Amino acid sequence: MVTSASPVLRTRVEDRVLEVTLDRPPANAIDLPTSQAMGEVFAGFRDDPELRVAIVRTEGDKFFCAGWDLKAAADGAAVQGEYGVGGFGGLQELPDLNKPVLAAVHGMAVGGGFELALSCDLIYASEATRFGLPEINAGTLADAATIKLPKRMPYHVAMELLLTGRWMPAEEAARWGVVNEVLADEEAVRARAWETARLLAAGPPLVFAAIKETARAAESLRFQDALDLVTASSLPTVATLYSSEDGIEGFKAFAEKRAPVWKGR
Repeated sequence: MVTSASPVLRTRVEDRVLEVTLDRPPANAIDLPTSQAMGEVFAGFRDDPELRVAIVRTEGDKFFCAGWDLKAAADGAAVQGEYGVGGFGGLQELPDLNKPVLAAVHGMAVGGGFELALSCDLIYASEATRFGLPEINAGTLADAATIKLPKRMPYHVAMELLLTGRWMPAEEAARWGVVNEVLADEEAVRARAWETARLLAAGPPLVFAAIKETARAAESLRFQDALDLVTASSLPTVATLYSSEDGIEGFKAFAEKRAPVWKGR
């Protein structure tokens, strides 16, 4: 079982779902030790065969996450350094994370906090949520968002956010497809995330792994090249799927008119 690697992180495990809560008042900002601790937790989730889905959430009404801890930096804390095994926030660069991760967002998701949400596969947000990339006002680059946003939403809208630093309300984010669903409040967001997580945790984990690895590989490949990788079972997760018990379980369950039993092997 994954356990918290830092007092600012809490974890809850239920129904093969790991919920990771960042609680670092007042703004849930992330410094190097926090990022390293988050990487340890998410790497533990990745490597634990009993866990199938993760939810990322934070405490507090005003901020989901303010991104990099600028106050700590102003007080002399290192700005550049070892963010940990998963890169900033534990998720952006975590290798081989082939399990679904959901973000339950409430409050302001600023800079690296926005990037943390973008590192997840599904994003649920409350009506009070706002997303922003104010790095331009500090004369710096929102590096991960600059790479990801133009691929996730219309180019000109993404560039407006990056170049002006304006706020994007949750409803607008949903309109552009950045957010999956907007709910009334934090409680509703958390409940919706758990509902989806439990649904996914009961699904075929080897298929989910193959979907995530295929999607990552396809980002930098021509369609035919990516398709060839999949049809030739060249990707490790795809090869594992088609040689597994789960690989034929769905067909057997359909033929036998019963619900499939996914074993993850």
